[in-house]
Amino acid sequence: MLKPFLFCALLMLICSISFGQEIRYITKNNDWDADSLGNHRVVLTVSGPEPYLANVVINWRRNDLHPENKGLFVVDSTTNKRVMNVSVESITRENCTLYFQPVKGDNKYFVYYMPYKVDKKSNYPNAKYLEPQQTADADWLQSLPETKTMQEATVESIESINAINSFYPMEVIATAAEVSNLIQQNAGSSYLVFPEDRLHPIKMKHDIPQRWIVNGLKSVSNGEVKIGENYAYQLGIYPVTKDITGLKITFSDLKNRSGKMIPSNVMSCLNTNGVDFKGDEFTKQVDVAKGDVQAIWCLVNVPATTIPGVYEGYITVSATDAETTRIGIRLQVDAAIAVKGGVNEPWKQTRLTWLNSTLAQKNDVIKPYIPLVVKNNTIALLGRKVILDKTGFPKNIETYFTPEMTSFSDKAKEVISGPINLIAENEKGIEKWQSSAVNFTGRQPGTVKWEGTNTSADLKMKVSGSLEFDGFVAYTVKVTALKDVSLEDIRMEIPFNKDAAKYMMGLNLKGGKRPEKYEWKWDVPHKNQDGAWIGDVNAGLQYSLRDENYVRPLNTNFYLQKPLLLPTSWGNENKGGINITENGSTVLVNNYSGARAMKKGDVLYYNFTFLITPFHPINTDFQWATRFYHKYDNIDTIKATGATVINIHHATPINPYINYPFIAHNAMKAYIDEAHKKGLKVKIYNTVRELSNSAYETFPMRSLAHEIYSAGKGGGYSWLQEHLGDDYIAAWYVPEIKDAAIVNSGMSRWHNYYVEGMNWLVQNVAIDGIYLDDVAFDRTTMKRVKRVLTQDGHPGIIDLHSANQYNKNDGFNNSANLYMEHFPYLNRLWFGEYFDYEKNSPDFFLTEVSGIPFGLMGEMLQGGGNPWRGMVYGMTNRMPWSDNADPRPIWKVWDDFGMQGTKMIGYWVDNNPVKTNNPEVLATIYKKDKAALVSIASWAKDDVNITLLIDWQALGIDPAKATITAPEIKNFQHAATFSNGQDIKVEKGKGWLLVIKEK
Repeated sequence: MLKPFLFCALLMLICSISFGQEIRYITKNNDWDADSLGNHRVVLTVSGPEPYLANVVINWRRNDLHPENKGLFVVDSTTNKRVMNVSVESITRENCTLYFQPVKGDNKYFVYYMPYKVDKKSNYPNAKYLEPQQTADADWLQSLPETKTMQEATVESIESINAINSFYPMEVIATAAEVSNLIQQNAGSSYLVFPEDRLHPIKMKHDIPQRWIVNGLKSVSNGEVKIGENYAYQLGIYPVTKDITGLKITFSDLKNRSGKMIPSNVMSCLNTNGVDFKGDEFTKQVDVAKGDVQAIWCLVNVPATTIPGVYEGYITVSATDAETTRIGIRLQVDAAIAVKGGVNEPWKQTRLTWLNSTLAQKNDVIKPYIPLVVKNNTIALLGRKVILDKTGFPKNIETYFTPEMTSFSDKAKEVISGPINLIAENEKGIEKWQSSAVNFTGRQPGTVKWEGTNTSADLKMKVSGSLEFDGFVAYTVKVTALKDVSLEDIRMEIPFNKDAAKYMMGLNLKGGKRPEKYEWKWDVPHKNQDGAWIGDVNAGLQYSLRDENYVRPLNTNFYLQKPLLLPTSWGNENKGGINITENGSTVLVNNYSGARAMKKGDVLYYNFTFLITPFHPINTDFQWATRFYHKYDNIDTIKATGATVINIHHATPINPYINYPFIAHNAMKAYIDEAHKKGLKVKIYNTVRELSNSAYETFPMRSLAHEIYSAGKGGGYSWLQEHLGDDYIAAWYVPEIKDAAIVNSGMSRWHNYYVEGMNWLVQNVAIDGIYLDDVAFDRTTMKRVKRVLTQDGHPGIIDLHSANQYNKNDGFNNSANLYMEHFPYLNRLWFGEYFDYEKNSPDFFLTEVSGIPFGLMGEMLQGGGNPWRGMVYGMTNRMPWSDNADPRPIWKVWDDFGMQGTKMIGYWVDNNPVKTNNPEVLATIYKKDKAALVSIASWAKDDVNITLLIDWQALGIDPAKATITAPEIKNFQHAATFSNGQDIKVEKGKGWLLVIKEK
């Protein structure tokens, strides 16, 4: 498939140069196999009488650094056969001289000059460029000096396989002579400034393009713009005598002849100033090495009140110890009015302003959450309370969820058994804190903030805390030495209530029963671990240890390339760690940092975060009614399956490019409109982790150094190597459409764009939500996304799929632990590839897969999952997947039984009215009036016989009138009838779905 790239697909581009060879640059429509011949070729014509030898000089002006290390093929265009008698006399980035033996005189030949090989089936390929090989016959080579019948071949054109692979015009280099002449003509300037329009993004970092030689050095940037348009233009900064540091850009007002004005406050420089993903303004230092090129992107958000006409002003470029350069700006404002800033024409870079967006930043409460309520030192939120101690740390944390996780209880369950303390210990003993009263500094419906000050003889501890409506708690703990002090330890003790500390995941432990004793040490180069979740189904706490330098690491295969930073405080040069011990009804989690000395005035930040779980009750009715279909397909076909929501993955006709669903949006809109008419919802794959190379903004964002794209060793698919060159991480690749993605850097302004993009998709394409394939952004962005997805009554369904992150490349973090900060805003989990549903325990299912302890429900993926075990958590599997993983037979049972309105009572609930007599065979029921659907699943090592232990009164069924039947379910169970107390055979790793009801 040919990728759209700006508006120039399939256009012939001609570069006529008055002082050199005329080269035509042509984009083709995938006319040859690029993965064997390369993406570029020179078309030669050999005319006249049939020669024995043809020669040609190709002024190809290549941007790759070492063309002499790459082979080339000469191919006869008529027979499509390779010409073997070829001799390369010289090859440089500027030109190549070669000789070859034509097949006949009057013919065209192709010189494929960057051939490579790649595994077409690989999603993480690495194109290998073929090395030069001598294929010519030895006698032919020896005869070259004596050959008299030589014909000079003509370069007809240079062709690229398609538009996105074209080097023209911004990657066609100027020659060394041209550059030298340019510098001589501008002697006395330490740097040159090249104005460039928005349709020709500056791409090369180490060369200037030939286009700038042809056009000459301009002193004015000209542009045409509509009223209200988000206009962008570039300045190419080229240091010629020395490195340039501290680059600054300032703008004047733009005025027309009558004095009307476009004020400078609507102008900005993307490279030097911005608004981060949290909504905070920042500045950046821009330095440019001598001989390099820095693209500077400037934005003008033309006011909607602007009068048409010509507006003129200037931009001032300055730098440390360098001269100031003034470039004129002339804008022709047309009478046409841009729709929404012109964002529907993104190839004009009208969406670059999205990078500084603050859309949905206000921390308004998101349903189903409720406003926070403060009373004395108690803060109440949905299903939970936090009671603050005089230190500013929690004295108690309470949850009010029932064990079933379907409703609330009047009785509190205490998460901790006593106050959380930060303890400083010197050689004489524990420092005694004198605490001031807690001072509330902010009381908003979505966020409550407070401060507390604690002092001892040696230290001052300022505690700043905040609690948000979803249960997220952030602490900044500033410890200052009041005098020189030698400390044995600074540690935080969290005394968990044992009843609320049944399970644990994190800190190198898979989800399951919490060990009685445990010891953990920091290992950030290899482990994405800085905390854990400890809890029960209806009460728990996740915590994370950080300092003031915390940066979210990369995830999903890339952790080792950008790992955690060891916290200076908690890590303490790897002296820190965590130990867990039981003492009666308390589980003490001791987060220690070890011995250290502090000088007077030294400051350490012992920051940490909490997530109080669960977040909300589980929505079982949503689980039964919302059935996903994970494939782009005919809508009538999908509707016939019983599915209600279509998940459109990337690499599909209406969502072809990974995490950039803006190119085929018209086709997507038509598909969604049809689905809506037929009663189905449509969600799309769109996340942040890597980004398609088809993004219109690729090179403007590359100009921001590593702000949006991660630093890396390069490589990957050929487009990345040929157009990015170096300093990036190659990500997911789709061979069928040659979509090559680049890894994002983590937290950046791209998240602002992402939120705006979601908003645009809701408003213009009517998406019903998103399907997240892992997440590389934090909870701030997730909240913003949820707000725009649910605006104006839109459903805003978000489901998260994750491959198992508990492996070397992901830093051995549990997926549920890694993504827990996003759980408050999700509707369903898909955990996922590489999850083992056969060998892991029920506790693993409960904590790492089901989502139930957090208020969510999930589905299975790997190998279709285990349907018997899945059903005790209300889970089926992904459709379509395979015949043996088809959820439709179970969906039919749900419909026949009438699952809507049932009460789910899991095996983990002590008073579950249906149990089995075997602790390794578990039962969950779905109860309604006079009937219950009983899900039984076995973790026994062998086939076993079990009997049901039924509390008939609690079940609400008269045993004298009860029937116990097993409906026929394809690939699940045969039909059967059982009597009360009868042995039921349960096969290893399997189970039953039984209907108990009154006659």
